[in-house]
Amino acid sequence: MENEAMQTPFYDPASVAGKAPPVDESTDLLIVGAGPAGIAAALEAAGRGIGVTLVDENPVPLETMGEDVPLHFGARMGAAAGNANAMLEAMLEARPELGDALEAGIDVKLGTAVWGLFPHGPASAWMDTHVAGLADSSHTWLMSFKRVIVASGRRDMGLAFDGWQRPGVMGASAAWRLAALYGALDARRAVLIGSDTDALNVGVELMTRGVQIVAVIEQSDAILGDAALASQLEAGGARMLTRHVVRHAHGDAYGVTSVEAASLDAGASARFDCDTVLLGIAALPAIELLEAAGCATAFDAARGGHVVSVDAMQRTSLPFAYAAGDCAGVWAAKSRDEAIAREEGRRAARAALDASSVADLAQVVQPEAPAHDIARSRMEWVRASVLGAAGEPFVCQCEEVTAREILDVRPPRYLDWHPADPAHDTRGVAGLARSGPPNPDAVKRLTRACMGPCQGRRCREQVAALLAIGAGCALPQIPLATFRAPVRPLALRQLADVAEASSTAAHWDSWFGMASQWVPFWRVDPLYRAGTRRVGEPVASE
Repeated sequence: MENEAMQTPFYDPASVAGKAPPVDESTDLLIVGAGPAGIAAALEAAGRGIGVTLVDENPVPLETMGEDVPLHFGARMGAAAGNANAMLEAMLEARPELGDALEAGIDVKLGTAVWGLFPHGPASAWMDTHVAGLADSSHTWLMSFKRVIVASGRRDMGLAFDGWQRPGVMGASAAWRLAALYGALDARRAVLIGSDTDALNVGVELMTRGVQIVAVIEQSDAILGDAALASQLEAGGARMLTRHVVRHAHGDAYGVTSVEAASLDAGASARFDCDTVLLGIAALPAIELLEAAGCATAFDAARGGHVVSVDAMQRTSLPFAYAAGDCAGVWAAKSRDEAIAREEGRRAARAALDASSVADLAQVVQPEAPAHDIARSRMEWVRASVLGAAGEPFVCQCEEVTAREILDVRPPRYLDWHPADPAHDTRGVAGLARSGPPNPDAVKRLTRACMGPCQGRRCREQVAALLAIGAGCALPQIPLATFRAPVRPLALRQLADVAEASSTAAHWDSWFGMASQWVPFWRVDPLYRAGTRRVGEPVASE
């Protein structure tokens, strides 16, 4: 009897085993992003006898734009942005290929964000498939998939200066999206910060849509981007200022009214009346979804900085995941010619369908060598603008963290912390660097920089540059600050929509650190409930 009892299987009722949440939908191929690459991938996969689902978070709700998610919109959304139907019509007009996708039988979900990819694997064996978390304006749900192509596009690098928190300071890519995709950019006169080809391209595009670019400000010795684009802007009335940075964006609660630019050499300044400041310092691959899922990343200057590692067929380090378009690399030629992104999308679809051939490799367009050292340029922007600011602008606006607090690795001010011996305080970045390049994740936990609602979209790259400056190392040596799902902010009411297995609710108290969590599983009644726990007996550690 004793041997028989020892062989009786025991289980922990608090375990996740056998408690996978219900999955509402399924597809064979999930494509995230309905830009040129995503649409091309969907059309390539259509008619192959598999289920294809194309998901895009655009049109983004006005409330989400107000949180500067997924781009730094800077409160420059016009009245049309509040009309979901008008936004949808504008998007369909800007992307007529979406109609082709619908006619091809593709399940197209617009206004739907993918907030997480959860791979099936050794660490998640309780799930029997890959799962994606989706959310629209009304509900949140889970979708299983076999393969995923992520074409999530790009975002902008933030740059702190006095007054950069004012409405009207926004990302160049965000301005392009509002103008070209939605027709809802509320801007008339703009100052462009940054002069690489991507920034100049956005400036010319906005100029053709009625926005006057009054100045282009560049901290380097010369304009960095395409000379023809610079000439177009100059012919349109833009003043080109090199060796300059923005010292202050003046204005009021309603937005920017003027910008003061200062020379890095003579100290002279120039003032420009404007209602918008465009941050064009760097266009960055939007890799948060793939990085959070576990894809390998690397700093590749030719592809725009930290980017997901892909092979010639757009395959990532995860065997079921592919990347295409700007999230697989941003460079000047791709920005000027959508055909490059489209071909990446088609190639990714063929690889996902195991239909690739040697001929596909002949279509691979490699990025050109960058015209300048992008890592050094980003550090110099931060050094000249952020560290050179007259005041102390918040690098992390959400959590109100300054550059000095980041360099000193200072805990949040509300903790009222002070070092016991200020003269010998070694908490700073220089102290962390003694054991190697400082990790942004560690600094984030200590200072709360990058932990706000925008999830570091406005400050992540600035913090990395500050750590490189403080540690005296090159920017590529600073590890990428990690992303975690959900990679889009979700309200608690939205998360509550995700169903759970009934067996999970049966022992709900064990998920919240109650004393019963520490009762050894072999002593727990299979029908245990919080209300029937034996009160008064000691609880043992697992």
